[in-house]
Amino acid sequence: MKVQTKSKKVNKAWLHDHINDPYVKLAHKEGYRARAAYKLKEIDEELKLIRPGQIVVDLGAAPGAWSQYLRRRFAPAGAGVGELNGTIIALDLLELEPIEGVQFIQGDFQEEAILHELEAALAGRPVDLVVSDMAPNLSGIENVDAARISGLVELALDFGRLHLKPDGALVAKVFHGSGYSQLVEAFRGQFRKVKAIKPKASRDRSSETFLVGMGLKPGLSDR
Repeated sequence: MKVQTKSKKVNKAWLHDHINDPYVKLAHKEGYRARAAYKLKEIDEELKLIRPGQIVVDLGAAPGAWSQYLRRRFAPAGAGVGELNGTIIALDLLELEPIEGVQFIQGDFQEEAILHELEAALAGRPVDLVVSDMAPNLSGIENVDAARISGLVELALDFGRLHLKPDGALVAKVFHGSGYSQLVEAFRGQFRKVKAIKPKASRDRSSETFLVGMGLKPGLSDR
């Protein structure tokens, strides 16, 4: 009974924090599906990564807040519908409620068939930006979870190496802890400039950080 009571208290505290979260309120007001939109917004505003006319791949896209932000950046006056100057291809294991102008592929990025489907959608076009909010289901076993997280980030790095333009960029969610320093080194081995950003919209108690790699190192791109 004590465990159950504690769990109820934790759930109640989380719900209270969520309801009163200023980014949750702002997302509701501005029509975003999740507060995560403001994480990408902050990264974009600091580094000026997103511009109309680009081709962007959104990995781990559901529920769609990052694709929504991208779509508004590509639209005149930041509109959520209507004219769009750019290409957004979103991918996730979960279903995604349609977003006007966003091409969605449902499937596991770790599966070769899904990767081929994504490559087919690109039709040989080089990518300006890859954004990855992918995260595995966590087991609570640190070394197992670290390996799963690293595996997804490494897949995003491989995809970026093969498909980004020479001056392209990759934004990927990582977590501090076991394996973090190795991922930073992997980014530094692939990109000319690497920056770690903890957006204000990321909750203080969360260990998540976003690694941003900009400009592939010479010899890593044939684009």
